[in-house]
Amino acid sequence: MRKLLNTLYVTTPEAYLALEGETVAVKKDDDILLRVPLHNLEGIITFGYMGASPALMGECAKRGIALSFCTAYGRFIADVKGETQGNVVLRRTQYRMADDEAQSLAIARNILVGKLHNSRWVLERATRDHAGRLNVERVKRAGRFVADAIPKIQTAETHGTLMGIEGEAASQYFSVFDELVLRDKEEFYFHERSRRPPIDNVNALLSFIYTILSHDVSAALSTAGLDPFVGFLHKDRPGRRSLALDIMEDLRAPLADRFVLTLINTRQVHAEDFEKRENGAVYLRDNARKTILAAWQTRKREQIVHPFLKEKIEWGLVPHAQALLLARFLRGDLDAYPPFLWK
Repeated sequence: MRKLLNTLYVTTPEAYLALEGETVAVKKDDDILLRVPLHNLEGIITFGYMGASPALMGECAKRGIALSFCTAYGRFIADVKGETQGNVVLRRTQYRMADDEAQSLAIARNILVGKLHNSRWVLERATRDHAGRLNVERVKRAGRFVADAIPKIQTAETHGTLMGIEGEAASQYFSVFDELVLRDKEEFYFHERSRRPPIDNVNALLSFIYTILSHDVSAALSTAGLDPFVGFLHKDRPGRRSLALDIMEDLRAPLADRFVLTLINTRQVHAEDFEKRENGAVYLRDNARKTILAAWQTRKREQIVHPFLKEKIEWGLVPHAQALLLARFLRGDLDAYPPFLWK
């Protein structure tokens, strides 16, 4: 299993990244804020507009260090890719299956079975762990709706039907998400999922963490020799990493959503950590991003037993495990793609 290395998050908008020997130097004006050895890193994400030197981009590409650029508010802009890993046979198989409606649908079904299973268990665990602090019957009712959608997913015969069932289940899941917020409800309320832009503090947190998770999943897929832009559930769209979004589906609820709830319910984030723009968009402030990213790195190092591999691994390695399992399926070593089924 791959070793979990560090991801460097650069949140200072005016910072510029440069290569100095075997290190990445984070600079602001003429000052060096930080130096980090490249051999300790598996990824770099920078939030800002100053960019990075061509020498650093080339060295990251050479070493397979995922380098991603986001706006100061966390929206993905671009990333740097080196030589494609793996072999062309694997990627051609991926492309053929993505173009084959029946094969693509079979993989998409498994992905969404994992998503709904995990969404249901997030709700179930909330009613078990916090029964006295939320509307148990309301949350359980939504959980039953999500659970009942799973056999419908397994028998869906078209992509459109599949997405319709998933959409209804996701709507039920998010309809009770506000119940899972246990503190400071006047500041951390949730009415519905809003993406572009996020219009409240909870949505701002979700969007930010989904961006970070997308980077991690995309890097894992590239390492496994797969094309992050060609998916089975999410269809091709210029600039969209569709396969990364596919693999993310299983991880949103147990990893990203629960992490956001932990940040709120343990008061690691506060109302003053957010700013509201004139257009109604809500974004995280710089200091808050640093706190959240430090907590995210800690969460990624927590260990779980992978439900399919039956091995103890860190949360941060789950995207790599799922990418390798998908590659094994495409090579014919597995009968089906095994989704990540958390409980």
